[in-house]
Order: sequence, then C-alpha cells, then structure tokens
Amino acid sequence: MANLCLFLMLIIGVLSCCQKPASSQVINGDDDLFTLLAINKELRLLDWDENGLKNSSNYCMWPHITCTSDHSSVEKLVLSHLSLQGNLTLLSQLKSLKWLDLSFNTFHGSIPQSLGNLSELEFLDLSYNKFDGSIPTELGKLKNLKSLNLSNNLLIGPIPDELEGLERLQDFQIYTNHLNGSIPIWVGNLTNLKVFTAYENELNGKIPETLGSLSELQLLNLHSNYLEGSIPKSVFINGKLEFLVLTQNKLSGTLPEAIGNCKHLSSIRIGDNDLIGNIPREIGNLSSLTYFEADNNNLSGEIVSEFAQCTNLTLLNLASNGFTGIIPSGLGEMINLQELILSGNSLFGEIPVSVLSNKNLNKIDLSNNRFNGSIPQSVCNSSRLQYLLLGQNSLRGEIPNEIGNCVKLLELQLGGNYLTGTIPPEIGRIKNLQIALNLSFNHLYGTLPPDLGKLDKLVSLDLSNNQLTGNIPLALKGMLSLIDVNFANNRLSGPIPTFTPFQKSPNSSFWKNEGLCGYPLNSFCGNSNGSDPSFHHRVSYRIVLAVIGSGLLVFLSVTVVVLLFMMREKQEKAAKTVGNEDEEIDDNTNKPLVICGNVFVENLKQAIDFDAVVKATLKDSNKISSGTFSTIYKAEMPSGLTLSVKRLKSVDKTIIHQQNKMIRELERLSNLCHENLIRPIGFAIYEDVALLLHEFLANGTLVRFLHESSKEPGYKPDWPMRLSIAVGVAEGLAFLHHLAIIHLDISSGNIFLDSDFKPLVGEVEISKLLDPSRGTASISAVAGSFGYIPPEYAYTMQVTAPGNVYSFGVVLLEILTTRVPVDEEFGEGLDLVKWVQGAPGRGETPEQILDAKLSTVSFGWRKEMLAALKVALLCTDTTPAKRPKMKKVVEMLQEITENK
Repeated sequence: MANLCLFLMLIIGVLSCCQKPASSQVINGDDDLFTLLAINKELRLLDWDENGLKNSSNYCMWPHITCTSDHSSVEKLVLSHLSLQGNLTLLSQLKSLKWLDLSFNTFHGSIPQSLGNLSELEFLDLSYNKFDGSIPTELGKLKNLKSLNLSNNLLIGPIPDELEGLERLQDFQIYTNHLNGSIPIWVGNLTNLKVFTAYENELNGKIPETLGSLSELQLLNLHSNYLEGSIPKSVFINGKLEFLVLTQNKLSGTLPEAIGNCKHLSSIRIGDNDLIGNIPREIGNLSSLTYFEADNNNLSGEIVSEFAQCTNLTLLNLASNGFTGIIPSGLGEMINLQELILSGNSLFGEIPVSVLSNKNLNKIDLSNNRFNGSIPQSVCNSSRLQYLLLGQNSLRGEIPNEIGNCVKLLELQLGGNYLTGTIPPEIGRIKNLQIALNLSFNHLYGTLPPDLGKLDKLVSLDLSNNQLTGNIPLALKGMLSLIDVNFANNRLSGPIPTFTPFQKSPNSSFWKNEGLCGYPLNSFCGNSNGSDPSFHHRVSYRIVLAVIGSGLLVFLSVTVVVLLFMMREKQEKAAKTVGNEDEEIDDNTNKPLVICGNVFVENLKQAIDFDAVVKATLKDSNKISSGTFSTIYKAEMPSGLTLSVKRLKSVDKTIIHQQNKMIRELERLSNLCHENLIRPIGFAIYEDVALLLHEFLANGTLVRFLHESSKEPGYKPDWPMRLSIAVGVAEGLAFLHHLAIIHLDISSGNIFLDSDFKPLVGEVEISKLLDPSRGTASISAVAGSFGYIPPEYAYTMQVTAPGNVYSFGVVLLEILTTRVPVDEEFGEGLDLVKWVQGAPGRGETPEQILDAKLSTVSFGWRKEMLAALKVALLCTDTTPAKRPKMKKVVEMLQEITENK
C-alpha cells in the first residue's frame, strides 16, 4: 500500500511539472497581450485598431509583430517610420523581445533606462528620433546585444563605460549626435565588432590603439569630430577593413604601411586632417580600392606610381598637400579613373599626354602647381571630360585648336599660365560650357573670336590681363546665361555692346583698355558709330517695356499656378472631411446604393462584391495612398480576393455625368496589353462617386520602396533592381506615348511594384477620363504632383509628352539619389532637379549626388549610375524641345543594362 501511494505521488508530481511550462506560456502570452494593448493606447498606432484587435488574443498576427516559434510571446517589434511619440517604458515588459526597431519617429526626452531590462535583446535601433540627454548606463546590461544604433538624435555626454559589457556587439552606431569625450579604450576590445560609426559628434582624444586588432572591423567612420593622434595600425591588422572615413578631424602622423593588408578596402577618406609623410607604396596592394581622398593634409614626397595598380580606382584626390615631383604616367592609363584631383601641390614637369587624352576621365584638376610644357594636341580625346582645370601653373605655347573637341566640358580653367597665341575660335564648339571659361593672366593676343557668342550656357567669362585687341564682337550677345565678365587689362577698343550682362558688370571689368568706351565705363563714345542717340533712347524704352511686360507675364503665370494649388488643397481638405464623415457610418445604417458597376475580367466577376468595395473606401484605415486626382484604398472581398480601389476625388465628379463615355474608355483601357501598365479590372459608381478597381500589389509604391524600405535594417543595396524598375517605367510610358496617351501625374507615388518588384505605371485611366483637352472633365486641380511638374507648365498649363519626359527624369533622379523631389535640405527655392543641376557650381562631384550606399558597392554599379544620371539630366532639360522622346530614353537605359 505504501508503495502504491508513493507511485501515485510520483505520477502527480510528474504531471504537475509537465503542466507548468504550458501554464507559464499562457500567462506570458496574456502578459504580452495586455502590454501590447497598453502600448497601443500610449503610442496610438493607427494599424493596431484597438476596437478590432483587443478582443483577439492572436496578437502574433498584428502588424509590426513577430512572435517566438511557439507563438508564446513577442520576439520582434518593428515600429519604424510611423511618426510615433510617447512613453516607451512599457516596452520593457516584453521580456522575450530580441529585436526592437523604433527608428525614424519623433520620440523625444531621455532614452528609457528600463530598456536595459530586456535581457534577451539582440537588436536595438533608436536612430533618427529626438532623444536627448546621455546614453543610459543601463543599456550595458543587454549582454546579448549584437546591434546598437542610437544615431541621429540629440544625445550628449560621453560614451558610458558601462557599455563595455556588450561583448557580443557587432554593429555600434552613434553618429550625428552631440557626444563628447574620447572613444573608450574598451571599444577596441569588442572582439565581434564589424561596424563602428561615430561621425558628426564632438569626440576628442585618440582613436584606441587596439581598435580592429581583436575584431574583424569592416567599416570605420569617425569623420567630423575633434580626434587627434595617429591612425592606429591596429585598424588594418586583420585585413578585413572595407570602408575607412576619418575626414575633418585633427589626426596627425603618417598613413600606416599596414594599410596594404586590407585587400577588400574600397574607400579611404582621410582628408582635412594634419597627416604627414608619404603615401605608403603598399597602397598598390588594394585591388578593390575605388576612392582615395587625402586632400587638405600635409602629406609630402612623390605621388607613388603604385596607385596605377589599383585598377578599380575611380577617384584620386590629393589636393592641397605638399607633393612634389612629376605625375606618374601610369595614372593616365587607368581605364576606370574618372576624377584626378592634384591641385594645390608643388608638382612640376610636363603633364603626361596619357592624362590629358585619357578617354574615361571626366575631371582633371591640376591647378595651382608648377607644371610646364604645353597643352598637347591630343587633349580631349576623351568624350567624357567635363572639368579641365589647369590654372595657376607655368604652361607655355598656344591653346591647341583641338580644345574644341572637349564638347562635354562644363568648366575650362587655363588662367595664370604663360600661354600665347590667339584664342581658338573652336572653343565656341564647346556648347556645354557653363560654369566658367577662364583664360586670364596669360600672354594671349589678337581679336576676340565671335564664335564665343555660341556659348549660350556660359555663366562666367574671364579674359582679363592679356594682350587682346580689337572690338568686343556683337556676337557675344549670344551668351545668354552670362553673369560674370572680365575684359580688364587688355588692348580692346570700340564701344562696349549694349548687353545686359555687360551693363550690370562693374567698370573694373573693362578698365585699362584705353580704346574702350561706353557704359559701364565713364568714357563717352559719341556718334562715331553713326548711330542716332534718340534711337538708343527708343530702344532703351522698348527694352524697359519688354522687361516689364515679361515680368508681368511671369507674375501672372506664377499667381495662376499658386491659386490652382490653393484650390486643390482646399478641395482635398473638403474631400478628406467627407471621407471622415463617411467613415463614421455605422454598419447598421443604410449603405450607399451602387448605381452601376462592371467587372471586365470574366473569371473575377463572382469574386468581387461591390458593396464590400464601397464599404472599404469609407474607412481611413484602408487608405493606401493619395494622389493628385484620386485616393487609393485596400479592399478585402468576402471571397478572399484583395483589390486596390481608386476613389476619384470630389474635384472630378463631373465625369459621373458622362458614364457611358467613361465605361467605354475603361473597357478599352482594360484591353491595353503592356506588362508595365496597371489596367482597370472594373468600376463601380454610387451617388456621385466613381470607384475604379485594380489588382492589389503587395509591394506598394516606388516612393515607399525608395524612401522607406531602403532605410530598414535589412536593406541591401539594390541598384540592378532600381535600374530594372527605371527601364520598366520608361517602357510603359513609351507605350502610352505611342498610343497618343499623355499621362497626367507621373510620380514615384503612381508607380507600383508587384511581387517580383516589376514596375507598373498607375493612374493611366485618369489620363483618358480627365484629359482637359478632350473636355471629358473640368480639371481645376494642377495636373501633376509637386516636384514632378515641368517648369513650362506654369506658362502653358498644357500636359505634353515632353512634360511626361521631364517627370520621368525626376523619378529617375529619385531612384539614383534616394532623395525626395522637394526637400528643405536643398535650400530655398530648390527642388531635386535644380539641386542636381547646381552640383557643378557647388563644386560637388557626381559621387556626392548619387546614393553612396549604391555607388560605393562596385565600380560597375557606379559606372551604370553615372550613365543613368546623364539620361536623367537630358530628361529634365529646362527646354522641352531638347528632351529626348520616351522611346529614345528606353534605348539609352537599355544600353546601360546591355553594357554590363
């Protein structure tokens, strides 16, 4: 009997032990549910609809949440890009949390100390918020943490030593804050560290001597701090480093020879420091090197010929150092080198012919050195050269006529040399010349060639301090873009032509030319040219009247556009109010009556419920996006089919009165057969609202892909995919233009991506239903989205094929730069197009325009992106007639893909 009792007690004990974990899971699951509901109440997440979700214990199906494999608790919480703010302390109650991403929100105040209680946490991203105060020491308790990103906040104080315990840390990012103090020595003891970025802070002291020696450091970016001392050899010891950015510090000492260990090092940026000594010859071991920037240091010695062994090098910038000797001829033979910047050194000898005739270089800056010899006739064998800067040297001889072969030059600087002979008229063939033409401080003589007047894009012309003679040709009035001119210190004579850029110049631009007369000089020309003074007055009055008239025309045009934008905004607000009122309709009230509707795809007719379609558009929670002419909703059918429903805005309700025509157009468009166009699959009309039905595309819009997905932690550089998207969009638009259909609103928000990221152009039916030239609707809204509208629209108010090309060019720039079309960072009055076009004037290279996450991956990608950038600039030319047709755009983009 005793044995039987003992056996029963043992069975009961075993059963109770087996039940405890299950019971614990239920309790933990309930705890997480209550915690999530409380978090929802605090943060007000729009897609955690409390009324719909709080009765559901299956929170693992909620958006932004990933649960453990047994669905017992929350393991991953991604709440980025949701404009959230509020108290975050409740998050510390999600005890099983391994991944927490709160980036790109508006959280402010101190980082909660309670986050240190999430003992299982492996990934923590709080970047791009407004957190202030110091880094909590409690984060040092997160022993399992592998990735910590606190970047782009307002954090102050030192990096706390308590973080030393994060021994598993692989990714440590704290850039763009106000952190001070030194980089702790313990950072160098993190054996798993691969990425360390602390740039744009106020850090001082030395870089830890052990940094990189105990780990497999791949990326080190510390630019824009106050760091001093030498670059530690330890950074290069393990040979794993791929990116090194230390610009704008106070670093001294030499560049270690150990740098040659890093076979995969692709980017070295050490400019704006106090480095000394030679470039180590071991630099030639870096077969992956793409960028080398060491400008504004105190480096010396000769430029090592081993650079020529870096066959992937695209940019070499050694400007403003103390280099001497000659340029190794091998640099001119590097087929991938695109920018060679050696200005501000003490280099001498002749410029190698191989450099000036290199067919791949697009920028050569050798200014402010001691080069002698002459400019070879083979100059500009390169069809790509855009910047030729040879000023402030000791070059002799004549400017070769072959300079006219530099047809893509944007800037030509030859001033401050000993050049002789006449100005070659062939310079007039360089039609793209726009930043500057500087031939000043030479020994040039003869007359000014009238061909210079063909340079209608040129902004700055400096021919001062030469021995030029004769008149200033009237043909120079063709230089329509001219702002700065200087003819001083020559032997010119005759009247200064009446030309606005000349009239607005200071008299110093023309002085010390004894024979010159007229305004802005004080010398009067008299009637020596036989002209009647009263005639000049009449001409002046006409000019004044023309200027005033033009000004009024521009003012009226701009006023019209502004008023139209205001009207559209007012109408959108009204539509939104109507939408909000509609959303409050209770299920028990009368549903709107569908007047008519049709499904064009036979096998979908049974799967689409028009009442469900209408109901979906009455809830803001179903809204996907809003464009110029419509709002798009997600609609779940009872059959399980998911649709994208386009609700035309109130401004376009007049189409309701032309139902038959609309139906015919929709049916015709549903038969359009092109893989890059979204075709309507049906429509429904209730009251005075038109709904257009489309296939739902899960990957959303291109704007989301570019500006949201690319900022997610798992994002990987995707240039081939982006290029494929650009080609697809271009092909879709070319097909429309072939059918004489002009799109009304091309933007990244109207380009959708299917499950394979194939692009489909949307809003096509809008272009036909609401074409103002056909009288199908009265459009009081501006055609197009802000930032994509071509400049001529302000004057013509006409939607045209060249205007479509311009809008596509903006989309292409968006793809290349990952920047939105309108951004305050561009500066007042500037949009993406003007920002890109103004890059040469700011002294920026294409590299500074392109998305560095893409362009620095490989030379092949960068080469393709530069080619695509040229296409985008052609598409966004301010003159509509100069823009290529969409068919040609497709050919140019396909050529990029074929030349891989």
